[in-house]
Amino acid sequence: MQFGIFTVGDVTPDPTTGRTPTERERIKAMVAIALKAEEVGLDVFATGEHHNPPFVPSSPTTMLGYIAARTEKLVLSTSTTLITTNDPVKIAEDFAMLQHLADGRVDLMMGRGNTGPVYPWFGQDIRQGINLALENYALLHRLWREDVVDWEGKFRTPLQGFTSTPRPLDGVAPFVWHGSIRSPEIAEQAAYYGDGFFHNNIFWPADHTRRMVELYRSRYAHHGHGTPEQAIVGLGGQVFMRRNSQDAVREFRPYFDNAPVYGHGPSLEEFTAQTPLTVGSPQQVIEKTLGFREYAGDYQRQLFLMDHAGLPLKTVLEQIDMLGEEVVPVLRKEFAKGRPADVPEAPTHTGLLAASKA
Repeated sequence: MQFGIFTVGDVTPDPTTGRTPTERERIKAMVAIALKAEEVGLDVFATGEHHNPPFVPSSPTTMLGYIAARTEKLVLSTSTTLITTNDPVKIAEDFAMLQHLADGRVDLMMGRGNTGPVYPWFGQDIRQGINLALENYALLHRLWREDVVDWEGKFRTPLQGFTSTPRPLDGVAPFVWHGSIRSPEIAEQAAYYGDGFFHNNIFWPADHTRRMVELYRSRYAHHGHGTPEQAIVGLGGQVFMRRNSQDAVREFRPYFDNAPVYGHGPSLEEFTAQTPLTVGSPQQVIEKTLGFREYAGDYQRQLFLMDHAGLPLKTVLEQIDMLGEEVVPVLRKEFAKGRPADVPEAPTHTGLLAASKA
């Protein structure tokens, strides 16, 4: 399994001090988080893509290219690449370029995004969101696998004899995860292509996650890519830790209560009971995360959201230290127990290249 960090890059006031970081501070903090992730032995850093305040990561490949130059092992990914409002030709070019710069340490997660106004900013109609996701990815998939592409669709100008450059590193396209919270069409899309399915389950109860993952697994097998158990699944998670669970709850509560995404709604206790959010000791994080396998099966990637809601960078780096030193080593060991031999490992460029030559 791969373990890592994903960020949405929000610029949120710290409710305990009232101070809001500058955009520069937040961008630099995201880089520091990625470097800390590699330092403590995590596998993946993934950034979101947003084009509206209060978020800063509008250019994921720029950030990931900078991080690639300062890391050696970390897989660089996105927690959303907007397949609906980005031109698939530009996605193909940008991520192939990043592949070369990062020596293959690149994959990406396709998503529609959750900010309605973005669509008209980029000349699109949110009512066509699913259709845009399906058509744009069909083109992107071809651009990475065919040297010369002829294309005609509904949402962009036709292509005639077009070659996307640079070509993917070693002739192997970046691995794609399709991220979805609630759209069965996206689970079907991931299954049709034999790609990965990432369920960002941080706001959802286990039963909903189970249904989405089971749908993807069954359709993956239907399309002939392997057994349901061989499908490639990733999950999100959310944690805040202190040695003493009461200290964790006391420290995190003002951030939870004022967070833009769920503040002023359910109580912290209600939310932790109903969703994957864990606020407590490292052992509690271990126990709850291991429970994900009960409803998602053996899966390949676990990413944690840790830097949101105005938490100061110092606190986030302390969290990542605990995650890397105390939590993930136990999770690696425990998730490996009883894992069937035919369950695939997390996709990497090296593995995909070897499979292409088999």
